[in-house]
Amino acid sequence: METSPRMGRIAAGVAASHPATALAGLRILRDGGTAADAAVAAVLATCATETVYTGLGGGGFATYFDAASGEVTCLDFFVSVPGTDGDRLPGPMVAVDVFFGGVPQVYSIGGASVAVPGVPAGCGEVHRRWGRLPWEALVAPAYELATTGVVMPPAHARTLAACAPALAHGDGAAIYAPGGQLLRGGDRLFHPGLAGAFEALAADGPALFYTGAYAALMVDTVRAAGGALGPMDLAAYRVLETPVDHAALGSFRVRARHDLNRTVDTIAALPASLSELSRPERAVTLAAALRDRGRQKIGDTTNVSVVDAEGNACVITTTLGLGAAVWLPGLGINLNSMLGEGELITGDLAPGRRMSSNMCPLVVIDSNGDLAVAVGSAGASRIRTALIDTLIGVLVDGLDMSAAIARPRFHVVDDTVHAEPGCSRDELDALVEAGWRIHEWAEINHYFGGVTAVGAGGAAGDPRRDGVGLLL
Repeated sequence: METSPRMGRIAAGVAASHPATALAGLRILRDGGTAADAAVAAVLATCATETVYTGLGGGGFATYFDAASGEVTCLDFFVSVPGTDGDRLPGPMVAVDVFFGGVPQVYSIGGASVAVPGVPAGCGEVHRRWGRLPWEALVAPAYELATTGVVMPPAHARTLAACAPALAHGDGAAIYAPGGQLLRGGDRLFHPGLAGAFEALAADGPALFYTGAYAALMVDTVRAAGGALGPMDLAAYRVLETPVDHAALGSFRVRARHDLNRTVDTIAALPASLSELSRPERAVTLAAALRDRGRQKIGDTTNVSVVDAEGNACVITTTLGLGAAVWLPGLGINLNSMLGEGELITGDLAPGRRMSSNMCPLVVIDSNGDLAVAVGSAGASRIRTALIDTLIGVLVDGLDMSAAIARPRFHVVDDTVHAEPGCSRDELDALVEAGWRIHEWAEINHYFGGVTAVGAGGAAGDPRRDGVGLLL
């Protein structure tokens, strides 16, 4: 595979799925913060701006690249299974039908779907390891956004419409469907009480949610809704450092955690001659590598990618699931529904165990040890597809970041290729000839992921999520 041997120092910047999120991160970079500082500030901002995807009650993963040492570190602050207290069994979950691609799918929400959240702890650990600015400075943008509310982008409103049976359920109705009408693009998203929660988080730090004032409130709220979350679950929660997977993509090296969908393994299995194949031949090769099996879930997730002026990078992906519709009283915080996410349920989910995920924030390093790309994606099982397509667009096809992220994608499920409009007819014909069925979607859709990236070719967010990229 012929690829450029050196990308050069890439510009500092932030990419996110909401303009206000990206601006929060850019503000921290301008104030002298590191990539980690800016990423934490942006993630906290998502908990006010992108609450159809994520929140303080969710979980996630972070990948950090240290430019001076070349070291890559992956942190797991995803949710863990509650029940270690042993004094409460979960009750039944609440089934809701969510339409995805026109097909109804059953999700489960309610107290029994709530797992131990990791977002506060994860943000705290990223800041502790690699931050420079005071913690209070990183919380400030989120506090300000929560005080005023934010404009909901049209793409977020479309997600809300699809997920309304969960998001606008119970107490969520007043936030997402005030006056009985779902928020639309351009409407203000506002969570009463959330600014106060950020004010307390700034003062007390992440321990607020695990051993502090909000811990007992969370336990009481979840248990009243039928969940098993207990004080021992919260007090014992820790951010984990996880092994870093390695793969070559031409002369570049991809580094990321080992995710449920085996993204890095898939990249490693791509042929070295990928760039020498015709586009139709490449489409057939990629379809075989990207084949995914099982029912496709929506996967409400978001990602923040940051590079600072020193070349350090921090990529953080977080999620709330669909949200459990279990809200911390007076705080505007919805808790996660991960135990109701069917594709994440495995047979080894004992109390205290960390759940698995498809999320895969990653970095790409060039042959000289410099950062080439910092990237992550939303999209559940489509995360792998979106990431690999974007990396090939930038590193093999030489596209700028915006073009690589925006170009039409296809995703493979069993024997069917799901293709966005604009996919090459020659490529689709080659896939048909190779035995694949083709399902052509009518529009560019958030089903196909939500990439945010900074690197060679600039900074960009995915138009499928109304994402943006901002350079310092």
